[in-house]
Amino acid sequence: MKSRISFFFVLLIISTSIYAQKVMRIGIIGLDTSHSTAFTELINGGSDETFSKGFRVVAAYPYGSKTIQSSYERIPGYIEKVKEQGVEIVPSIANLLTKVDCVLLETNDGRLHLEQAMEVFKAGKICYIDKPVGATLGDAIAIYEMAEKYNIPVFSSSALRFTPQNQKLRSGELGKILGADCYSPHKAEPTHPDFGFYGIHGVETLYTIMGTGCESVNRMSSDRGDVVTGRWKDGRIGTFRGITKGPQIYGGTAYTPKGSVAVGGYQGYKTLLEQILKFFRTGIPPISKEETIEIFTFMKASNMSKEQNGKIITLEEAYQKGWKDARKLIKACNKK
Repeated sequence: MKSRISFFFVLLIISTSIYAQKVMRIGIIGLDTSHSTAFTELINGGSDETFSKGFRVVAAYPYGSKTIQSSYERIPGYIEKVKEQGVEIVPSIANLLTKVDCVLLETNDGRLHLEQAMEVFKAGKICYIDKPVGATLGDAIAIYEMAEKYNIPVFSSSALRFTPQNQKLRSGELGKILGADCYSPHKAEPTHPDFGFYGIHGVETLYTIMGTGCESVNRMSSDRGDVVTGRWKDGRIGTFRGITKGPQIYGGTAYTPKGSVAVGGYQGYKTLLEQILKFFRTGIPPISKEETIEIFTFMKASNMSKEQNGKIITLEEAYQKGWKDARKLIKACNKK
């Protein structure tokens, strides 16, 4: 009888161990954005959603911006929110990386992303980096270069990309895209170049619809907003409107041979999180490095155009400036 009981407990321990191994442990870096709490609630909240089964947010390092007030003021409250979901708060990124299999780098301040991502890359952990992937084009290039050096899959995206309507437009299901006009709020953040901190939502929407291949842009600005016009290599025209004053809305219009089609707006974080968790399972990024870097090149070119009173700026010219900045950052990373 005792041997049967012992055997039962051995089987229980083995089965528990196997189950535990199937759960991918997620760590969060940065509790200064609502994305951190939203993702945690979707994964750990105990809903019947099948997409999040097999994943658990187990630990979080809360910092995070220490200089952007709208970000760092959130941290104490968000610490309590994730603790309610069973998440352990840890004192350092190094400590976090000993406890997890994959990382959500959520820090709202893109200036910190390269430094924080380097710790993740060196630890060999797969990583999703929330928007913006970096504060500047140079940051973005450097992050992808260092991820490749350490052979770490990585991607970054706005939730607007995975709105179902936008994915239908992307796939051609609603017709060939002849051009598109997209818009989103633009909240200027002095620590980041224009659009990189928030307007990136609308720029990413435009790229979701149009794809890569923009060759030049020019920009018109006022205190009410900005309009950036891009010309793609195949002759198509795409525009991004950053709304500074007025309704805080997301969307746009795509043009096809059959007529105009509405572009999808914000519909929550679930569709983005589905892609992140699929990425954690497969290691295959849903967005290419080249597309994300072109988005940052588009934004840099638009800022250069504004500085030169609306002059047409090629993306190649903007990219070369970002490349020079990236070389310095990469050199510094390699010395550490």
